[in-house]
Amino acid sequence: MSGQRYIGVAERRARLAVGQRLAGAARASTPEEVAASLVALHGTDPASVHLAVGARLTDAARTVPEMERALYEDRTLIRMHGMRQTVFVFPTELVPVVHASTGLAVAARARASLVKDMAQVGAPDAEWLAEVETSALAALARRGEATAAELAREEPRLREQFAYAPGKGYEGVHTVSSRLLRVLGIEGRVVRGRPLGSWTSTQFRWAAAPPCAELPVAEAQAELIRRWLAACGPATEADLKWWTGWKVGDVRRALGAVRAVTVSVDEGVAYVLADAVEPAEAVEPWAALLPGLDPTAMGWRERDWYCPPGLRPALFDRSGNIGPTVWWDGRIVGGWAQRPDGGIAWRLLDLDGEDADGEGTGAEASEAIQREADRLRSWMGPTRVTPRFRTPLERELASA
Repeated sequence: MSGQRYIGVAERRARLAVGQRLAGAARASTPEEVAASLVALHGTDPASVHLAVGARLTDAARTVPEMERALYEDRTLIRMHGMRQTVFVFPTELVPVVHASTGLAVAARARASLVKDMAQVGAPDAEWLAEVETSALAALARRGEATAAELAREEPRLREQFAYAPGKGYEGVHTVSSRLLRVLGIEGRVVRGRPLGSWTSTQFRWAAAPPCAELPVAEAQAELIRRWLAACGPATEADLKWWTGWKVGDVRRALGAVRAVTVSVDEGVAYVLADAVEPAEAVEPWAALLPGLDPTAMGWRERDWYCPPGLRPALFDRSGNIGPTVWWDGRIVGGWAQRPDGGIAWRLLDLDGEDADGEGTGAEASEAIQREADRLRSWMGPTRVTPRFRTPLERELASA
């Protein structure tokens, strides 16, 4: 690594504070600014999206109305499938980039899997599925937005069921609507619209996807890598491969296309954009309470520099999903949960006020974390949130 500039943990945390909109001075005015800075907000849990944005807004009290505006009125943010077949919230301008860079390949596999699963149990064939698909999309165009049940009233064949993985331990029954709408979402033809209830609801309507320009795959992959490095660099090849879900060759071609510069970090060789090689300025200590599946907590595959390994059993579920986390000055130091009475309970994961790697979190940290807890409770008001993926510490704090 001779000649490569070394970027240590302290500088990586300073970059994170600003690039991820977490330090007080770096907070944003609108959800669009947050999404543009982070590239993608994990959207599997709808409440997590709002909590992630609220943690980064200067005026957190505006979180819910501003998200309502951005997602459903102005449509400047879109909830859709993206990397690794996962639902994210993206800036609308990024839809063509995500679709071409990741969606096309994932969608082809998802459609082939649906047709195969149906064929294995003698369900109707691909031609029949195409007819149902055309009819369902026409119904959606007429209605503007609709739930799966509403679409099934206009196209009854959506209610058809077929067995999945018969004879295996995870055998189940799928409806055509659930699998087909998911495939259409990955293909970029439909997107998730308004929830049926409040902003915490996991039930939602479907809507036709906005018009999407067709981009060359290589061009789209380069643009996605450029944006991600701007938000998360320095990052290793392993980080990039994990986050995108691409093959190594695709990652390397995209890095070459954006002329990424190699630097060294504790994990080895990493990459930054050419305009981000110079040292980053230090920032004032800051605190944050981030939700489960937050894009910062989930942003890198190699996480030791901000999440000590000893903290992980309490903060992750068995599938690798991170729960609500407490941050102090660029590292995770504990977790939090909402109690049934609406109070925010949090805990540092060391009885002596130190996290697992020995870095102190004293009175200054505790006071700043409590201010963030008070801020969170204030804007959430009477709303109660239970993370979709629950972790050991979150369960314990929520029931205390």
